[in-house]
Amino acid sequence: MGHVLAPGVTAPDFTLHVTPDQTLSLGDLRGRPVVLAFYPADWSPVCGDQMAVYNQVLPEFRRHEAEVVGISVDSAWCHQAFAETHHLHFPLLADFEPKGAVARQYGAYRDGEGVCERALFVVDREGLIFWSYLSPIAVNPGADGILDALDRLETQETNDVRTQSAGVGG
Repeated sequence: MGHVLAPGVTAPDFTLHVTPDQTLSLGDLRGRPVVLAFYPADWSPVCGDQMAVYNQVLPEFRRHEAEVVGISVDSAWCHQAFAETHHLHFPLLADFEPKGAVARQYGAYRDGEGVCERALFVVDREGLIFWSYLSPIAVNPGADGILDALDRLETQETNDVRTQSAGVGG
């Protein structure tokens, strides 16, 4: 397993296809937490289960105002069919051409196999990586780590606001 980008690092910006004619940039989501879920391939059993879990806990992610984005090297067409089949309600981005370019920036690409690692990132409202996790490729990492990170991020943001408020005029 490789080394994914660590917390505290600025998340590399990117623009990838959501559909064959629509793109999404990380910068478009600035101002809210973003969950980046890199995964190997749409139709593998573990990936299907992993994305289904995120779909089920989407209300919890939204409670934290977090956007969830899945990323793999599959094409936008493949993502579209996969998302429709699994009734996914969050975007899947195609890191298709140049293959794995964004995954490589995040340290989440498996050169020998030509697929993304199963890697998770929580990016804060300012675009810094708050939490990252590299799962064994055959293991569904679930959502507990992400939800814990979002809870900690929310607590930190609340404390930062309180500290700033206390410092005003003090």
